[in-house]
Amino acid sequence: MTLNVNTNSSALAALAALNKTTDDLATTNARISSTLKVAQSKDNASVYAVAQSQKADIQALSAVTDGMNRAQSIADVGVSAGQSVSDLLNTLKSTVLSATQGDLDSDSRAALSADFASTLKRIQQTISAASFDGSNMLDGSLTQGIGFIASADASSQITLTGLNLSLGGSTLTVPSTADISTATNAAQVLSLVESSISNVNAAVASLGAQSNQITSHASFVTKLSDSLTTGVGNLVDADVAAESAKLTALQVKQQLGAQALSVANQTPSIILSLFK
Repeated sequence: MTLNVNTNSSALAALAALNKTTDDLATTNARISSTLKVAQSKDNASVYAVAQSQKADIQALSAVTDGMNRAQSIADVGVSAGQSVSDLLNTLKSTVLSATQGDLDSDSRAALSADFASTLKRIQQTISAASFDGSNMLDGSLTQGIGFIASADASSQITLTGLNLSLGGSTLTVPSTADISTATNAAQVLSLVESSISNVNAAVASLGAQSNQITSHASFVTKLSDSLTTGVGNLVDADVAAESAKLTALQVKQQLGAQALSVANQTPSIILSLFK
């Protein structure tokens, strides 16, 4: 090897190696402190772009989940109220059936009429109270239904179809003005009550099926979000155990590089001995 004062190739090589080790050490330290192997675009541009896109989908799915939770609550309130209406109709049928007897005295008929009117009022109150976040599935106000976003790109929706269980309607055919003051009236009302029971049960079953659909889709969205989160983690998360082992090796390598540079820097001083 040529001894040269102006150019110390050994020192340059040692310095380059030390700089490379220092850069690697900085990268490893950053990965350990952030627990990410791709924390910014300069770490790996293509992986960073993919991860950011998936993170956007995850956030969008979070909004979808919020919508599904709201839809679930609206549907559940409607189902619970619908079942209560069904139970009240069963009670109403028993009252009306008793009123069809022609030999009732005036006091008994008056008591049955009062009970009948009270039950009708409770049905109306139940329907009116079946509201969640301003949406009532039973009072006929949602003629167009309610649409909820079902996908991250908003390309699909799940629609909750409202019912109309108002008294005197096509489903609950007993009018609010009905009375059982006579056996004849009671017989007519009984027919309406029986058809209403059948109609309401079918309507509530339909609403229950919609609730099940929402529950199923919400579960799918949660699983999809979890899968995307795991996928992003596979792309950008650092293996901290491996990085820790690498850190130890680089620290030793840095010390050896500094020692090698120190030795290489002493080489030109050998030339002085030639001139003694």
